[in-house]
Amino acid sequence: MNQPPAFPVSTATAEHYRWGEGCDGWHLVKTAALSIIQERMPAGAREVSHYHERAYQFFFVLAGEATLEINGVPHRLQAQQGLAVPPLVVHQLRNESGQELHFTVTSQPPSHGDRILV
Repeated sequence: MNQPPAFPVSTATAEHYRWGEGCDGWHLVKTAALSIIQERMPAGAREVSHYHERAYQFFFVLAGEATLEINGVPHRLQAQQGLAVPPLVVHQLRNESGQELHFTVTSQPPSHGDRILV
């Protein structure tokens, strides 16, 4: 998809995928230049520690509490808070709370295929 859809997008209509430990993602915007994904992460789940060679990312918490570790430093993000992660910076998102975490991750350019595990 090279252009955003010309209709309202939601998790009910967006392309869905599953990842990690029971997590869900929905591609709200999926173009060659920009990716916006809404994700759901159950309590106790985490992604693997990694970095991106090209993608600049912004994580924004919609509901719940996230721990976003950047270069070994944990940052707690509450609902309506976000944090940017530049390229080449090691990071890991975790849900250390007892409730589901809902967040968006915006990547420019898209991060799929640009992930280096550490």
